[in-house]
Amino acid sequence: MMGLPSLNSLDQAQTVRIWLATEKTDMRCGFDRLAERVQAVIGVDPLSGHLFVFRSCRGDRLKILVWDRDGYVLWYKRLEEGVFKLPRVPEGARSMELRASELAMVLDGIDMTKLKRVPRYPGRGEPQKGNSRTEEKVMRKEIS
Repeated sequence: MMGLPSLNSLDQAQTVRIWLATEKTDMRCGFDRLAERVQAVIGVDPLSGHLFVFRSCRGDRLKILVWDRDGYVLWYKRLEEGVFKLPRVPEGARSMELRASELAMVLDGIDMTKLKRVPRYPGRGEPQKGNSRTEEKVMRKEIS
């Protein structure tokens, strides 16, 4: 039985992408209707091998569609209690790309709206900014 690919392998794979349809989806949709939604809403070829995530109207169900060499695989999860908490969606976006780690957090019940991604590197051409008070204290200690 084919399961969802290991999220660790997805993190390291450069070619597999994860797309979330931000609009609510009727969970009665099967393989073909979801593939049509991939093309219409996300604008990607459903045979690409990427993962396509769809959320139910109530938010307690997710479907993930992926093409696996010779046919579609549909992964379906229903929560017994609560809803899936998705990341913040840019206004007006019909779809957005997720990292494998973000999908893992959604599936594990972590509220993505309460998370904040902190800057990890300065933008292009901008000097790196630090905490001047901390730098000043360190410099004083080094001089003394």
